[in-house]
Amino acid sequence: MENRRYPTDLSDDEWRCIGPHLPGPTGQGRPRVHGLRAILDAVFYVLKSGCPWRLLPKDFPPWKTVYDWFRRWRIDGTWERLNTELRELLRVRLGRDPNPSAGIVDSQSVRTTGVDGTERGFDPAKQVAGRKRHLLVDTEGLVLKAKVHSAKVPDEDGIRLLLEPVRGRLSRLAHLWVDAGYQGRGKRWAEEVLGLSVEVVRKPKKPLSENVAKRWLRSGQRKAKRWTGKG
Repeated sequence: MENRRYPTDLSDDEWRCIGPHLPGPTGQGRPRVHGLRAILDAVFYVLKSGCPWRLLPKDFPPWKTVYDWFRRWRIDGTWERLNTELRELLRVRLGRDPNPSAGIVDSQSVRTTGVDGTERGFDPAKQVAGRKRHLLVDTEGLVLKAKVHSAKVPDEDGIRLLLEPVRGRLSRLAHLWVDAGYQGRGKRWAEEVLGLSVEVVRKPKKPLSENVAKRWLRSGQRKAKRWTGKG
């Protein structure tokens, strides 16, 4: 029977799913003192609780060790590879093609501390000083690519920062839904350089009635199915 100290700890089933996708021992350096499952439990605790690394409870491995693994996996692409492998596995289980043919792009500006730097700026549209997180998701809402940059970068330019790194990696991607913030040079770049069809989805001018909202939702679902099919 599994012993989970915190709600964020991996279950046995979750560990069996994630463990095989983590990097194996390199055969160099000192032997591992702490298991990778304990490292992941600690990382998930910090990310879910929002506590500083230094305040990690003492029954986890030392915070410096946990942070070192977290940083190492970010730099070498382990987190991104893990997300890709689990996403593709889930899509197959849902009866979908592992590589999507359509996606949705959106962004959110979030406030950060007053530390200066190139990754911080002011978003005049949202009146937010901080960073902007850009996401590309499939029609199931699963993350395909994430990019964090200064909030001062407009969405028309941010879409290029988001999609440029995935050129050639999402071979079936053919259609994007975006909001009005991407019309103009952002939409043109995605169409002319990436060869995508880009549809701008505009917010209704007045609140939708329940019946109209349901019809709009069904229409969007039909469009997604038409574009994605089994993918």
